[in-house]
Amino acid sequence: MARPGSYSLSDLQHFPARTQITKHSCEEGWSAIAEWTGVPLRTVLEAAGIRPSARFVSFYAFDDDAESIDMLDALHPQTILAYGMNGGDLPIAHGAPLRLRVERQLGYKSLKFLHRIVVTDRFEDLGKLSEPRNGWAWYVGI
Repeated sequence: MARPGSYSLSDLQHFPARTQITKHSCEEGWSAIAEWTGVPLRTVLEAAGIRPSARFVSFYAFDDDAESIDMLDALHPQTILAYGMNGGDLPIAHGAPLRLRVERQLGYKSLKFLHRIVVTDRFEDLGKLSEPRNGWAWYVGI
């Protein structure tokens, strides 16, 4: 990143927001439709200055979980850092204070309890569930 930084939840809420109604498709077979409000990840990455060598984005959660996605999904307009759900604040059960929403992939890529983002040129399959020995894939497009 050309301008790495740290953003509080309040800082993120001052970026232009996006609200979208989308279907959450769980790898376990269930699905649910909800309204999500947050800042497009693209907006935050552009504010920090994406370098041309950037290829992947890694996400780290307060509960020690982690995930990664490629830059194509990171820059997609529906990929947001959600802080609101169904017209209110994001509930803890759904990932408060901040949740990644990757609408083009299965639910486990939408990491809850987000606290750190790293942009890199190296592939890292960070997700606990996406380890091949567990039967999960790194890319789970829908």
